[in-house]
Amino acid sequence: MAKKKVAKKKGKKAGGREMLVVGSKVKAHIKASGAMCSGELPGALSDAVYCMLDAAIARAKGNKRSTVQPKDL
Repeated sequence: MAKKKVAKKKGKKAGGREMLVVGSKVKAHIKASGAMCSGELPGALSDAVYCMLDAAIARAKGNKRSTVQPKDL
């Protein structure tokens, strides 16, 4: 018998973009705090991170720098 080809699983995308957070780590942290996590939370958190990074990039460029630094957050 021929083996079936298994397609590689792509990461879930948040807002049509690549996920920037590890969903299992987010859920584990929330569970460790005694709270429950919605399945949509990791995607929403990733979207929030994209917004923060976009603002930090704009601030760095506004200050005529090409390096984004922690102070830009």
